[in-house]
Parts: sequence; C-alpha cells; structure tokens
Amino acid sequence: MRTLFASTAVALLAWATPAVAQDKLVDVNVGAGYTFALSGIRDHLGDGYNVNFGVTFNLSKTLGIQGEYSFNGLGQKTIQIPVSPTPNAATVPTDFSADMNMQFGDLNVIYRPQTGGRAKPYVVGGIGIYYRPVKVTTPGVGYIPGYCDPWWYVCYPGGFVPVENIVGERSSTDFGFDFGGGVDVPLGETVKLYLEARYHYMWGPEVKTSVSGTDTKKANGQFLPITVGLRF
Repeated sequence: MRTLFASTAVALLAWATPAVAQDKLVDVNVGAGYTFALSGIRDHLGDGYNVNFGVTFNLSKTLGIQGEYSFNGLGQKTIQIPVSPTPNAATVPTDFSADMNMQFGDLNVIYRPQTGGRAKPYVVGGIGIYYRPVKVTTPGVGYIPGYCDPWWYVCYPGGFVPVENIVGERSSTDFGFDFGGGVDVPLGETVKLYLEARYHYMWGPEVKTSVSGTDTKKANGQFLPITVGLRF
C-alpha cells in the first residue's frame, strides 16, 4: 500500500510540475524599440524611440490581461514660417522646431492561439490614456556677460551666443486605442524574447488652423512602435 501511495504521489508531482512552470499567473515584460510617426503628424514631428514596462495577468494559456506604461521620445522636424521684425514689414523664412514625447498607460487583452513550434504568436489590443507635451522653439542670438565657475570648469569672457527662443509649450491628455501582434520565443524555462508591432491612435484636442480664421482641426495622433524585449 505504501509503495502504491508513493508511486501515485510521484506521478501526480511529475504531472503537476511542468504545468506550474508553463502556466505562470503573472508575466512582466520590459522592452525598447523604434517608434514611427504616422499620417499628418509625420509632417510636423520625426520618428523616435520607445521604452516599455508591462505586467500581464494570465487567465489561461490563451488569454491574458495586460497593463502597460510606455515612454516614446520623438525626433525634431524643422519647418519654415515667414517672420517679420515688425508688423507689415518684409518677411524672412525662419526655422521653427518642435519637441514632443508621447507617454501612455493602457489596458490590453492578449490572445495567444495554441500553435506548434518554438515561436508563439499573439494578438494584443486595448484602450489607453495618452499624454503628449510639446515645446516649439526657434533659434536666436543672446548676449552673455563674462562669467567664471570653477565647479563647471568654465571661465567665459562674454559675448553673443546662439540661443533657443521658446515660442510656446502645450500638452494634451487624451483617450486612444491600440492593436497589433507579436511573437514570443523562449530563451529558457522562465524567460522569453518578444518582438511586437502595435498601432496606436489617439483623439486629440480641436485647434484653430489659423489665428484669424474660424476653421479648426483635430490634433489626433497615430504612431507605430516596433518593440523588442524580454518577458519574465
């Protein structure tokens, strides 16, 4: 009887152990990659990078609920606007640049179809809150008097230097959605490498298209981050 009980216990333990290792209740993902600016926003801002951190609660082998935070730094794009030193004077094309980043927190559903092979594909989609601050600058010239500071290792005799004039700073917090897909590749029993592409769309504020006019346009955003990372 003892032998039968011991054999049964060993068999149950051997059956349960791989299931526990395979069916983790919580996954943590950390990743980074390249972010593409899409549609009209691409005419005013450049591409950038993304850094992501997320936690997934696995309801089953095929279904999970993910909460994720992402920071996306976007590149500058310079446009020229006619500027005059005084009203009604001749204008000169002048460079204006914008710095923007996009930060979001989203709640997603992850679906993992059960397929053979080492690489495991998945589909992801959900909703989120998106925060986008922007700062518009134009180059200028300023005079700096002589100044010395031993802790900065500098002693400047003074003179005219290039400066950036801040024309305006604004930010917007909006709702949006995302959807995409990726693939998980196991690197060990508890670590996976993942590659993911996800489309993001957010509804922006309504802004006038000209100072004197009444026409407005929605400052909606569209981005496509490509991310590579690890899932623990």
